[in-house]
Amino acid sequence: MNKHFYIEREIQDVIKRAADGFPACAVTGPRQAGKSTLLKTVLAKTHNYVTFDLIKNREDAKRDPNLFLKNAGNNVIFDEIQYVPELLSYLKISIDEDRQNYGRYYFTGSQQFNLIKNLGDSLAGRIALFTLLPFSSGEMALALAGHKKSARELFIKACMRGAFPEVLLNNAIETETWYSSYTQTYLERDIRSLYNIGDLMSFNRFMTLCAARTGQIMNMSSISKELGVSVNTVKTWLSVLEASNIIFILPPYYSNIGKRLIKGFKIYFFDIGYVCYLTGIKTEEMIFNGPLAGQLFENFILMEMFKKYFNSGIRPRAWFLRTSDKQEVDLLIESKQKLYPFEIKLTMTPTSKMAVDMEKAIIPLGDKVAAKNAVVCLIEKDSYLSAKTDVLTLSSFLEKIGD
Repeated sequence: MNKHFYIEREIQDVIKRAADGFPACAVTGPRQAGKSTLLKTVLAKTHNYVTFDLIKNREDAKRDPNLFLKNAGNNVIFDEIQYVPELLSYLKISIDEDRQNYGRYYFTGSQQFNLIKNLGDSLAGRIALFTLLPFSSGEMALALAGHKKSARELFIKACMRGAFPEVLLNNAIETETWYSSYTQTYLERDIRSLYNIGDLMSFNRFMTLCAARTGQIMNMSSISKELGVSVNTVKTWLSVLEASNIIFILPPYYSNIGKRLIKGFKIYFFDIGYVCYLTGIKTEEMIFNGPLAGQLFENFILMEMFKKYFNSGIRPRAWFLRTSDKQEVDLLIESKQKLYPFEIKLTMTPTSKMAVDMEKAIIPLGDKVAAKNAVVCLIEKDSYLSAKTDVLTLSSFLEKIGD
């Protein structure tokens, strides 16, 4: 497949609309998610492009910010802006001189927390913030071209090739080699330069341990013992992975339910291809029958949920539910002051027991819960298990949470 083939991104229209009311827009997301390609394609006729991956541009911007901005032009994409936070105060002045000049500046950055903090401090009220993640299942289907792909096919492809545009669009790239290079670049350029983490080998091993625990309640003490580092170090490293948009954290729901619920959190990856690379999963047999099979599918559905919301410019209100007697619901989404429970099962044959277990687990939620629950699995047509519990395909699940 042509590696230069461009797939239209679902977030494009949202970003375009924001530019009608904000002087600046920022797009964060993991490295290689397609931020630069998106902006350069959409804004090719209207904006100049400047990248701070080039050391010379960083030095010029720091040495004489006003001259640098003058030379950059009136409408500019500034790529990897986190490398020159000093420039933001000068950009603020430039914006304030012409506040009605909407869509003038676009920024990208791979470091979510640092970037958003700096942008929020400097450009509050002047900037719209978005997150671009690797391809969603809908974008993957476009990238794979031709006939409609089933959820099973998309799940396999997400595991075997990942969802990063470059590796998915170019079949000539060997997946393991690409992820190895990606990891090395991430460690050397982001972790070492921005977070001053000295022991990169331990951090790399930490990522592998996290991948093996995707979808599990996180036990930081266990990881700290395996690595020989403190629990505080594990907390810091988790924050780094989250800030880099490598993982997302799903907190527990325990509001007003008392002490019966467990208050740990779960971690998931924004790309399950990366999980498979880190844990050595290389075949369909390992995907469907290996020790991480159910967790991989759960991660797949949850990352699709996050992509659906992020591509709409929305931050989801989402949790998992687990009681002290080990009753569990994989996902709760709040919408219109109601909680929508979802169980995620790697199966094409859902059973009535799934509905029984789920309906029992949500009893403590009382009237906060919506009238219908749902099990999301690999079936090809929607069905139901009981009067209260439906069975949804991936596409129906994404449509439902988009309502």
